[in-house]
Amino acid sequence: MGNAPPSADTGRNRLLIKVTRANLPQVKDKYPFLYLERGRLEIDDSSVKWIDCDCNVVRLPIATINTLLLGPGTTITHEAVKVMAAANCSVCWVGEDSLLFYAVGQSPTANSRNMRSQMLLAADDKKSVKVARRLFAHRFPLAELDGKSLKEMMGMEGYRVRQLYEQMAVKYNVGWKGRRFQPGKFEIGDITNQVLTSANAALYGILTSAVYSMGYSPHIGFIHSGSPLPFVYDMADLYKEWLCIDLAFSLTLEMAGKYKKAKVSSEFRKRVIKLDLLAKIGLDIQAVLEGGKDAGSSRK
Repeated sequence: MGNAPPSADTGRNRLLIKVTRANLPQVKDKYPFLYLERGRLEIDDSSVKWIDCDCNVVRLPIATINTLLLGPGTTITHEAVKVMAAANCSVCWVGEDSLLFYAVGQSPTANSRNMRSQMLLAADDKKSVKVARRLFAHRFPLAELDGKSLKEMMGMEGYRVRQLYEQMAVKYNVGWKGRRFQPGKFEIGDITNQVLTSANAALYGILTSAVYSMGYSPHIGFIHSGSPLPFVYDMADLYKEWLCIDLAFSLTLEMAGKYKKAKVSSEFRKRVIKLDLLAKIGLDIQAVLEGGKDAGSSRK
């Protein structure tokens, strides 16, 4: 859910719909997150109310929401934070449609059940490898992974990803010299690499918000390590093939040598909506951690 600016298309081109009284969660439900932008959160008679940019007022059922995602143009009062903390509702500060993630504020009494489960899996070497094997299996269902160590599976993955890049280059008739990314030097990459970098960052933003909103930790991974958000990177690999890699190669020739941020953002949003990513993330996390069979394909 979300609150779009007055000039934006609140339908097909947005990941999150506009907040109204009609689409607020019911008391019987517990929503993982509510996205808000361009408005103000404050207190009125001990309840949290949202005043949007058109001066519409919506009282929020904070007790039924795990996390509020605050997008561009939002302000929040100190008293509103206090009430939300008492209701165990966390706050994340994000970019538009949560395509970037900036910071999180969590209540000290927040439910840690999911994080504890994740930590126990990661701390047990055998269980951790099983989770990693499920992550790889969702991406490479025909690969023989039984009995393989994490190192062996990562080697298999590296080979398959390089093959995927080469296949995409042939499919879209794009010259490809390999993945190149230098932090802080975005502009020196070729167009394909620039789109890959942007799409990956947007995917990480969405996943970081989702992971926090469901009570897991982005810092406890099963494949990636030595990075700020290993679990986010683990999950992102389930979706990158179509959301990021295919997108980058498909847009390269159309860009004609000039990176177009608005075009990349628009096409990325369309793919996220078509994939129904926001509905899939929770099921996929549960499947890879608990061994269920609901994890979705990374394809459209």
